[in-house]
Amino acid sequence: MLYRLRQRSKDEGGFTLIELLVVILIIGILAAIAIPSFLNQKSKANDASAKVQVRTAETAAETYSTDHNGEYTGMTAGELQAVEPTLKETSSAELTVGAVTATSYIVTSKSVATKNTFTIERTATGEINRTCKAKGVGSCPSTEKW
Repeated sequence: MLYRLRQRSKDEGGFTLIELLVVILIIGILAAIAIPSFLNQKSKANDASAKVQVRTAETAAETYSTDHNGEYTGMTAGELQAVEPTLKETSSAELTVGAVTATSYIVTSKSVATKNTFTIERTATGEINRTCKAKGVGSCPSTEKW
């Protein structure tokens, strides 16, 4: 009789409780690694919309300058949207124009989802500076230059 019980337990297939727990533990570790990586990619995608908007605004500002005898005086977000209508079409980023002079300007786009800001500044000497706030978060590098 004892021989039959031993023989039956050898013939039974399946996984032990320990094996199942090890598999669940491995899946948990992989999920703990993957989920933060996916979340970071989502914030980078949200920031990409703000970057595209501010870069498009830079091109629109240069077009505005060409139309106004090489000066930026009087340039507003509304004026840039009149030059480039696609600047109106984003709900994921907010465009602002600040510190405008005849030879310089600052345009900023803020991501609605991440609240990161991306700025392009044209100095009076013609130098272009691209900066962002919230360094190391989303697609803003730790150097705060993009």
